[in-house]
Amino acid sequence: MSTGVLDKTLPAPLYHQLLCILKVEIESGKWRPDELLPTERELAGRFGVSLVTVRQAMQALVGLGYVRKQQGRGTFVVPRKFDEGPRELTSFTEEMKRHQLKASSRVLSQAELEANPQVAHALGVALGSPVLVIKRLRLANGEPMGVQTAHIPAHLAPGLLNTDLERSSLYETLRTSYGLYPARARESYLAATADYEAAALLEIALGTPVFAVQRVTKLPNGKPFEFVMSVMRGDRYSIVLELELVKDSSENPALRLVDPA
Repeated sequence: MSTGVLDKTLPAPLYHQLLCILKVEIESGKWRPDELLPTERELAGRFGVSLVTVRQAMQALVGLGYVRKQQGRGTFVVPRKFDEGPRELTSFTEEMKRHQLKASSRVLSQAELEANPQVAHALGVALGSPVLVIKRLRLANGEPMGVQTAHIPAHLAPGLLNTDLERSSLYETLRTSYGLYPARARESYLAATADYEAAALLEIALGTPVFAVQRVTKLPNGKPFEFVMSVMRGDRYSIVLELELVKDSSENPALRLVDPA
């Protein structure tokens, strides 16, 4: 089957061929996120198939998460989700660049505060120790992606709060100004729903599913230097884990997670 053309001599159903063509066009960027697709009648005319065939293909695309239907308005391309899972340690800025998106931030608050029990435990510092708390709204091409609150021991980055973190990458600043190089991190994801603050900042409805993420980042010597609490949009992120089949000492097969580190 050539690109963009259905081949009625193939054993593959026409709706499946059409599904594959539309997937390729969406993934290639021909149809942009949130763009209205041609009507079913227009697609039927373009490909020379029945409306039933087009509807089967579109329904499959909905099920795969490529498009969404809005009553009375038509079918729109769904922005692709960012896969999260075992991968290299990167900043949000670097991650968005990998997706060919422009990352930006809006600082919501920043202050030097005393470490509460959760923060003290995560950073391995004494309860009440001074920590720098930087809360930012993270955006990709101007669209809100998540709200991140970073906690850094104050003694590791004196003067950091004087840095314009809306114009500078936090990780790049920590590397160049303070010699703090992230070597490894551990993230945990929990399913949650958006509260009033998160919904307003992320421009989503109250109660929309989100990911509540906690991340502890460590230096090459193994000491933690950053604890981040994030709320990330559930409609823009998906969790991907790589599994492999291994055998234990008794020759019984078992599944285990591939260590991201």
